[in-house]
Amino acid sequence: MRLQNQKVIALVDHDFEDLELWYPVHRLREEGARVDLVGQAANQKYIGKYGVPAESDYAFSEVNPEDYDAILVPGGWAPDKLRRFPEVISFVKHMNDHKKPIGQICHAGWVLISANILEGKTVTSTPGIKDDMTNAGATWVNEPVVSDGHLVSSRRPPDLPDYLRELIKVMEEYSR
Repeated sequence: MRLQNQKVIALVDHDFEDLELWYPVHRLREEGARVDLVGQAANQKYIGKYGVPAESDYAFSEVNPEDYDAILVPGGWAPDKLRRFPEVISFVKHMNDHKKPIGQICHAGWVLISANILEGKTVTSTPGIKDDMTNAGATWVNEPVVSDGHLVSSRRPPDLPDYLRELIKVMEEYSR
């Protein structure tokens, strides 16, 4: 188990892209990581775009990013909601400042844009937010997965296997 003893925040809100949340959560757990689903409220059921539920383990107010090794931001429409929470922006900034892995896929780039951490980074995302990413100072490329240091980005569900292989590799490199 390559990620034994690592703890990961997986952000969740309504209308997350079902596969972009659950595939990474399961893969990281298979590698030994503890993945906590964190939303606005603890023990709340959030429904994905295609109806798959996810129940949060903790509320934003109950977690300290210092206790975690990485953060996952799923896509779907949830990122547009997640980026409105100061705690979420704080989590992402903390992870960035401490060079802890940040995984983002599809529309999740919106959260990183709002956290103002993309200046000078090379990333990918769904092509629909390419302009948003470049306007935030990033160099956008149309590749299944892009790593820039501790930041791992991906485009959409068909890219999930490439995304998780790279994210796991980066988590191993940046582990404590």
